[in-house]
Amino acid sequence: MLKRLEPIKTIALEAGSLIMAYYRQSQEVSYKVDKTPVTKADQVANDYIVKKLRHQYPDMAILAEESKDDLSRLKNPYCWLVDPLDGTKEFLRQNGEFTVNIALTYKGRAIMGVVYSPVLDEMYEGLSGHGAYLTINASKSKKTKRMRVSQRQHQLIMLKSRSHNTVFVDKIVQMHQGKIKDVIPMGSSLKGCWIAKGQGDVYYRSGPTMEWDTAAMQVIVEEAGGVIRQLDHSLLTYNREDTCNRKGFYILNRLDNKLMP
Repeated sequence: MLKRLEPIKTIALEAGSLIMAYYRQSQEVSYKVDKTPVTKADQVANDYIVKKLRHQYPDMAILAEESKDDLSRLKNPYCWLVDPLDGTKEFLRQNGEFTVNIALTYKGRAIMGVVYSPVLDEMYEGLSGHGAYLTINASKSKKTKRMRVSQRQHQLIMLKSRSHNTVFVDKIVQMHQGKIKDVIPMGSSLKGCWIAKGQGDVYYRSGPTMEWDTAAMQVIVEEAGGVIRQLDHSLLTYNREDTCNRKGFYILNRLDNKLMP
């Protein structure tokens, strides 16, 4: 059943290659209503991924960040969620901390996720009930290794958003200094992937995100044994009419490491 991920990984790799054609070049940037930046790389990768998914999976709905939303998706049990370039601000800063995110949801639940880092050439994947895996040098290698979260309960490595730090997160760090060993800023879905592979333990996000920001990462985290919940401790659901995750969320290597303020 894991072979079902191969076509999606190929699409993510190819989209990453398209993005890299624009990397380290001067960028024309436009801004959405919420003031988030959009580049040519975002749109090119988005159009490529959507075209491929429509061709290979014509019976499934698609919700993609840079495409007009078609609410007929609400009637389809299957929906692809696409963030063609997660971490556009990091792409513009040229620090490499951006990813291609593709997830499949079924009846509101994320069941398959692929996160590809074009600069690191690392492919993270998760399939519900089949584990989470990492491929290093993904454009050249087919060798994957299974990922599992750490079992740390003390001297935790906390990850925080490089571009969206908040007073809420700073308060958590201040209140739990005795339990947190280090705080590492990072962009995009890489934060969830680091927790999945045991290189981080805790991540909190209090601000709003979108469905395509979290779905692929969620499958990977959960299949590696981690926990992802909204800040009110409820489950994240997908293919909703309101595509904004308004409650914030946290990712933990283990549930007893909740560090709420």
